[in-house]
Amino acid sequence: MIILGIESSCDETAAALVTGDRRVLSHRLAGQEAAHTPFGGVVPEIAARAHVEALEPLIAAALADAELTLAEVDAIAATAGPGLIGGVMVGLVTGKALAHAAGKPLIAVNHLEGHALSPRLSDPDLAFPYLLLLVSGGHCQLLLVEGVARYRRLATTIDDAAGEAFDKTAKLLGLGFPGGPAVERAAALGQPTVPLPRPLKGSPEPHFSFAGLKSAVSRAAGQHPAEDLAASFQLAVVECLIDRTAQALRSLPAGGKRPTALVVAGGVAANMAVRSALHTLAREHDLRFVAPPLWLCTDNAAMIAWAGAERFAAGLTDPLDIAPRPRWPLDPSAEPVRGAGVKA
Repeated sequence: MIILGIESSCDETAAALVTGDRRVLSHRLAGQEAAHTPFGGVVPEIAARAHVEALEPLIAAALADAELTLAEVDAIAATAGPGLIGGVMVGLVTGKALAHAAGKPLIAVNHLEGHALSPRLSDPDLAFPYLLLLVSGGHCQLLLVEGVARYRRLATTIDDAAGEAFDKTAKLLGLGFPGGPAVERAAALGQPTVPLPRPLKGSPEPHFSFAGLKSAVSRAAGQHPAEDLAASFQLAVVECLIDRTAQALRSLPAGGKRPTALVVAGGVAANMAVRSALHTLAREHDLRFVAPPLWLCTDNAAMIAWAGAERFAAGLTDPLDIAPRPRWPLDPSAEPVRGAGVKA
């Protein structure tokens, strides 16, 4: 089985070819950092236009790298949401056109499912169910991953995601874009000496909150060395993530199947302080810790192709009239959370 994956949900345009036995035959990616850096964040209209220009040659290059033609591909997997709707439309319409022209099945992939299943691409021993901390620019959730298309949300953010807080902190401190890596680099040069809040830490409520921490950084900016403030912010985020994940582990339903591993995925999963702390937490709970390689944490097409492969193997394909979705929860049956709104 060979799946062509297409990703265009934010500011990365990507195409990849992945097999059902976990071989990444090719992966092409075009970033847009130069276009968005002057604005300190992603501008949706600029991102969508860049996807239009980049996607067709990227797909052609990915096929050439794998020495394949479209006729030799078994299915087309394209991100159908959630994300910036202009970019999502570019990738999904391209996937539809290729599927129609080549007579191939279309698989509309939830971008979050791409992240959620990406650890199984790099770790063939990772079995369901596993506890997943999905932590990215737009989402911060704890999910019990019970199988392909089977997700039980245990916690979500009631306001900002951790990745949003990283990006905003980088902008406040003048560290550059993208914010996550910039804050991590600055934190390595500083000391966590600035007192900052740990929202919801120790709370019986299972959810996350980072808006208050972001506001505290805004008030402290300019009063402390940027490196010390970055280190203090990063430590606060790590402590919040660990506290909430530990609570989820303690609160797993009695009598249910024990998770096979503690897993992290999403862009913030590339942060080494986060990975190290989660590894320690997993060891304390006698669980395996699994994290994808760094390149699979940030947005990429290999994870979309792999999610497509998992869905295709389960017999899940989609009609060509499926609509793009700016919001698309992995667990639509989860109860509403105060303040979370569409991010739930």
